[in-house]
Amino acid sequence: MALELQGVSKLVGGEVHIHPTTLSLDRGTMNVLLGPTLSGKTSLMRLMAGLDRPAEGRILWEGRDVTGMRVQDRRVAMVYQQFVNYPSMTVYENIASPLRLSRVPKADIDKRVRATADMMRLTPMLQRKPLELSGGQQQRCALARALVKGAGLVLLDEPLANLDYKLREELRVEIPRIFEASGAIFVYATTEPEEALLLGGNTATLWEGRVTQFGPTPQVYRQPVDATTARVFSDPPMNFLPITKAGGQIRFGAGGAPAGPLAGLPDGRYLAGFRANHLGLRQPAPDAWRFDGRLTVTELTGSETFIHLDHQGERWVGLIHGIHDLPLDRPLTVWLEPRHVYVFGEDGRLVTPAAYAAAA
Repeated sequence: MALELQGVSKLVGGEVHIHPTTLSLDRGTMNVLLGPTLSGKTSLMRLMAGLDRPAEGRILWEGRDVTGMRVQDRRVAMVYQQFVNYPSMTVYENIASPLRLSRVPKADIDKRVRATADMMRLTPMLQRKPLELSGGQQQRCALARALVKGAGLVLLDEPLANLDYKLREELRVEIPRIFEASGAIFVYATTEPEEALLLGGNTATLWEGRVTQFGPTPQVYRQPVDATTARVFSDPPMNFLPITKAGGQIRFGAGGAPAGPLAGLPDGRYLAGFRANHLGLRQPAPDAWRFDGRLTVTELTGSETFIHLDHQGERWVGLIHGIHDLPLDRPLTVWLEPRHVYVFGEDGRLVTPAAYAAAA
């Protein structure tokens, strides 16, 4: 264990920004903070870094209480969404700048700069200025300046959000490699579930200043502990439907279907949840559930179609493979296999994961 938060919270003007939070991050791990804008990701990172002092609780680094320690005295590096390089300096001097401020011997500076540049694949660009680099190379330069300090904790606050798609994909592949080479604790904030899945490691889901779940990323995705976590870890957010289990039947609104894989549920009322990509326009299996709704919006992505539905007052989004020219404000039938359905209690807690996820 290297970094431990023990019941830390944050208040701003009397308003709670982070509810009491306990987390343990082990050395050499990738940890993703996943949540929508204003869910508390940056606030939690600032507490980890020592930029803000918690209203209550303690922060331990390798067993030592560092709650009141200045950020300058900690082995912490932070890279923001708005990455900054010094435009008048070469890449070499940008990377070296924190070491010069710390009065590291010149020979050590050169050795560490070149080793970090090699890890970041920047060696051929060391004598260039940042504005002569691509956006991805500029971001790697900012990352190198953070890593060269030998920080034990590296905080990345949505570092790829301002890059175009191609550069984001390039760096998403490289960051896990960089992380493995450095041996530091990485904490990476993002609003995108897909990014969390690509980065792997562990994920903490955040909602309104609370960590709703923390664990290995695939486990959090496949077995969310509650409906809030499932909503956060789905893009588009998970769809929901009130259902009633009665005998061998599942009832929803004016419709119903055989319980199938949900036959073992005790009779009662529940909340069914299912991700957008599990809705379809064709019946996929004999036991598939049928829903008749009204199409309100379609969005074309080039290879897929997002469909927005009104089903008896419930607003759903489906992600359908291919391009579909569908008339708006018309009835539309969609299908869902019950093995893709998560079941939550009326309190929102998970009762049973979807059969396909439990088997993965």
